[in-house]
Amino acid sequence: MTLDGIKKNDTEERKGKMKAKERIICALDVPGTGEAWQLVEELDGVVDFFKVGMLLYLGGGREFVASLLSRGKKVFLDLKLYDVPDTVGPTVRQVAAMGVDFLTVHGHDAILQRAAEEAAGSNLKILGVTVLTSFDQADLEAMGFPCSVEDLVLHRAANARRRGCSGVVASAREAALIRQKLGPDLIVVTPGIRPAGASLGTHKRPTTPGEALRAGADYLVVGQPIIKAPDPRRAAQAIIEELEREEERG
Repeated sequence: MTLDGIKKNDTEERKGKMKAKERIICALDVPGTGEAWQLVEELDGVVDFFKVGMLLYLGGGREFVASLLSRGKKVFLDLKLYDVPDTVGPTVRQVAAMGVDFLTVHGHDAILQRAAEEAAGSNLKILGVTVLTSFDQADLEAMGFPCSVEDLVLHRAANARRRGCSGVVASAREAALIRQKLGPDLIVVTPGIRPAGASLGTHKRPTTPGEALRAGADYLVVGQPIIKAPDPRRAAQAIIEELEREEERG
């Protein structure tokens, strides 16, 4: 089968068969494995896809990720790898061997391409980072970028696609633009999800779950609204129910 054929089948499966609960990735943004395991157990059967970022990875490392996988959970390892290709390449090989589902990589074309090449043939999907949801236009200008947030997101998403990445991490505010310009093949993983009335935290480009789904996001990364809720399980169920209502509306 050709690469285009593989991508087409993956896209059809993602769009046609994925249930609302399968779209939720809970961000385990906690410093220790004890608190993380408590959340995993509370959410069992409701959310089974978890994001492990740098904070928790430093606290629990490979052993924690391996334990999650051994329990049948899916793992999004959000390390935002950014280094020379000869360092990124072997790192991606190690992550792929662990059985992780998603891994974020940040960088220019050679970094993205090397990461995608090393992940080829494994279950691992490489996600290119576009623009963090904690950044807005003023932040980009302060960093010296002479373009809009939308232009930079689209530029980086196009690069990720061209270099063989499976998807991107992008705000839902730009997801519709990615779909319009680049089509349905790229997986779009959207952080900065905030149900109506929730605290925005550090996110400057947040969206509600329903807005993200309408914009074309495949997966929604939800952290604080779930893990800081008095009842994390109920909070996650409420988000899933919102997505189900949105899907029913079509």
